[in-house]
Amino acid sequence: MGAIRPKQVMIIAGEVSGDLHGAQVVKAIRRQRPETVFSGMGGAEMASAGVEILIDAASLSVMGITEVFTRFRPILFGLRVTKQSLKKKRPDLLILIDFPDFNLRVAKHAKLLGIPVLYYIGPQIWAWRTGRVKTIKNRVDHMAVIFPFEVPFFRDNAIAVTYVGHPLLDHEWSRVNVPNNDPFPVIGLLPGSRNQELERHLPVMLKSMSIINRHFDYARFIIAPVNKAQHAFAAAMVKTQNVGGGCEIIEGGARAVFSRCHLVIAASGTVTLEAAIAGVPLVVIYKVAPLSYLLGRIMIRVNYICLVNLIAGRKIVPELIQKQASPENIAHEAVTMLKGAGRLDTVRRQLSMVQKKLGTGGAADRVAELALGMIDAS
Repeated sequence: MGAIRPKQVMIIAGEVSGDLHGAQVVKAIRRQRPETVFSGMGGAEMASAGVEILIDAASLSVMGITEVFTRFRPILFGLRVTKQSLKKKRPDLLILIDFPDFNLRVAKHAKLLGIPVLYYIGPQIWAWRTGRVKTIKNRVDHMAVIFPFEVPFFRDNAIAVTYVGHPLLDHEWSRVNVPNNDPFPVIGLLPGSRNQELERHLPVMLKSMSIINRHFDYARFIIAPVNKAQHAFAAAMVKTQNVGGGCEIIEGGARAVFSRCHLVIAASGTVTLEAAIAGVPLVVIYKVAPLSYLLGRIMIRVNYICLVNLIAGRKIVPELIQKQASPENIAHEAVTMLKGAGRLDTVRRQLSMVQKKLGTGGAADRVAELALGMIDAS
């Protein structure tokens, strides 16, 4: 009798956050089934968790609707490699994490091969492009969602769904303990993890610095790029903008910023929820190509784009989108929050309510249970 083949899982993540969440799921599965073999698309976190990286996710990362065309060739290459690997390896399960425009295409191929598909952190079709619900129904076997309000949406469309909680709650967070009466405010600048986000957002954030400085004897600013290349870009941009010694560039990403700041100016995305969990007041901005913005306005079906405001069900932090995200407007919102009597404390209390709505930790373990159940049933 031949040796029993270990179960194989292909896992696909296309963003920095997806890479982190994917690594947590891999570790959770391996705690129960150490012999499981993993391959797929991701980054350093998934690689360190023992995933055979077939494609570096960083080569495909893109933001905006029209911007995808600038990464068309790498995306096609990534799809080709993924499809070939699915056909060759025939994994027992495909786990998809976010990155819907790519992952839904991979799901179609997996379905044709009879490979079960588990989608973790699925497309936000409750917010825009709701027509994709039919695509999900045809290509995905089970949705593992991170917001409680997603469950009824998928159930109403006859899609198997489980609420697993938000993966950010599985991490340790440093609470802000900067004194409110500090005469020299410390402000974090978080332009986003993608290169395109850094290029679009950092210049306008740096320009807002000069305006903010007019309102205080001295203000300090901190930037924490996600990698060495972005660190070099940020350093060059700081030098070009001539913002001087009031701006510090550090390592460690957003979490290194949170524990040192009264306030952050952040690009809309997962980092806004990270700020909420850490209890850091924030001003949210976002800029994309003009055509992407126009198309987005047509398709978006929610009142806010910031996850913090969406979960709260009301506007608790300012969000400045496209032309509204000007240096003057950013500075105005930041100064208003910093100088308003008790404003920072009020926002912190509201952010704590958002955290409570997210539920408890354990998302990776719940996804692992779903994954193993699907593998055993296949």
